[in-house]
Amino acid sequence: MRFARLTVLPAALFAAQIAIAQPLAPAPEAGTGRIARVETTARQFMAAAANPLAASAGRDILRAGGSATDAAIAIQLVLNLVEPQSSGIGGGAFFVHWGEFDRKVTTLDGRETAPAAAKPDRFMKDGKPMPFREAVIGGRSVGVPGTLRLLEEAHRRWGKLPWADLVAPALKLAEEGFAISPRLNGLLAGDKDLPKNPRAAAYFYETDGQPKAVGTILKNPAFAETLRAIAAQGADALYKGPIAEDIVATIAEHPSNPGDMTLADLTAYKVEEREPVCGAYRVWRLCGMGPPSSGAVAVQQILGMLERVDLRRMGPGPEAAHWLSEAGRLAFADRNLYLADPAFLAVPVRGLIDRDYIRSRAALISPERSMGRAQAGDPPHRRAGLLAPSEGIEHGTSHISVVDAAGNAVAMTTTIEGGFGSHLMTKAGFLLNNELTDFNFAPDEDGKPVANRVEPGKRPRSSMAPTLVFDAFGRLYAVAGSPGGSQIIEFVAKTLVALLDWRMDPQAAADFGNFGSRNGPTELEAGTEAEAWRAALEAKGHKVQLMEMTSGTQVIVKTPEGFVGGADGRREGVAIGD
Repeated sequence: MRFARLTVLPAALFAAQIAIAQPLAPAPEAGTGRIARVETTARQFMAAAANPLAASAGRDILRAGGSATDAAIAIQLVLNLVEPQSSGIGGGAFFVHWGEFDRKVTTLDGRETAPAAAKPDRFMKDGKPMPFREAVIGGRSVGVPGTLRLLEEAHRRWGKLPWADLVAPALKLAEEGFAISPRLNGLLAGDKDLPKNPRAAAYFYETDGQPKAVGTILKNPAFAETLRAIAAQGADALYKGPIAEDIVATIAEHPSNPGDMTLADLTAYKVEEREPVCGAYRVWRLCGMGPPSSGAVAVQQILGMLERVDLRRMGPGPEAAHWLSEAGRLAFADRNLYLADPAFLAVPVRGLIDRDYIRSRAALISPERSMGRAQAGDPPHRRAGLLAPSEGIEHGTSHISVVDAAGNAVAMTTTIEGGFGSHLMTKAGFLLNNELTDFNFAPDEDGKPVANRVEPGKRPRSSMAPTLVFDAFGRLYAVAGSPGGSQIIEFVAKTLVALLDWRMDPQAAADFGNFGSRNGPTELEAGTEAEAWRAALEAKGHKVQLMEMTSGTQVIVKTPEGFVGGADGRREGVAIGD
């Protein structure tokens, strides 16, 4: 995606650009589960990640003259160690890159794939969908990992520093150890299945079965050896040879739920370059990841529907929550019917983000009353086909935002799906994903095939939404994204509204109470300012559900003075730079 430079702006656009230079609003007081933080500023570059050790590794790479891509690679490898429950080389990722010199957005798909032996009834048992937890634990749920191939491909295109230099921070931590954080300790304590895996138990737990305490120095010599191999051989170290054999054996040897991945599946894995999904929101332009991710399409549909109301005048509150939730219902109805791996069906992306189509969907929203459950629309450019909707189940993930000194940017959302993935730990010292449970368990509904059904070589649908925001001149303005399964779409849409309409600073936008709808109840984050909106929304007919909504949003905004960053206070992340 290339942007032409504009020399003359309409008055409304000019006014919007003036507003960019104005001071951003301060953060609200943090609610339950949020750590109170203030925004971070930097002049030259910035990295934001879900753990301070990972963010620091990215900053050090940027200080050494590395690119945004170099920093993202170092961050991801460190996250494999310090946030193993969320992402790593045993999983997959989406990579959205902005090249400041060539003014181009490029998106790379490192999503996991189903093994060649996978069949549509993979998660069916006695004619019914398997219980979710039963499907997750073991080899059946493991997709062919894509993250390391993605990092290697990104480095080939945009890396500046030697590959081995980017592996070095994680290698040092694996050898010397790092202190177990409160978040990691709490997740280990709450997981009853991970201690049943002997390798994971030996690594994460004491001999009495209790998780290793906060502050315990955790070393991973097996992963250190893996990183040495990766530094020397690149991604081939994972996809061929002893580590690949270890992955296949770990999956096949699970006693009750083995998988069927082969060495040929690993060898055949390829990163795909996808067409960016870009669209307008007021004076802004948003770009993100296309199918098999539903994130960019759904976020752009939601925001496009909101253009008919003045959210800035409305401000944060139950009225805005009504509009965002209703738009979310309509976007999720479309997502559930149409979005899947584009290699297996024609996904009508062009029609779904068509401006006239979005306006027609927005016209279904009543200012006074919730519509309840929305139905999918009939977008233009859609090929005839009989499909059944599938809501799907998604969890997990982490997000990385980086901007380097040259103005290049990376928004990368990365995952092993659920907390600790499939709960299988390899001899090579890393966890394997359970990404195949992002497929619909039932391949057919009411006699119609489901778009997101299991098929050999297919990539499961995702809601990950790494996002770049550009101003009316085509200049990079913001880099954003979040973990959170299918709620990622809600989290990113809320954050963008907070940034662009309510003029909150990035930290305020990330920390603000989450809310929205996935075409079910209207979800409000308990213990935050959003909880107080319940009565007003119920008066409009919303069925409200108060719930924990643990986002992990990482946001960087470019300003005339440099950068302002925010890392979601619900997790341990930071935004740092020079």
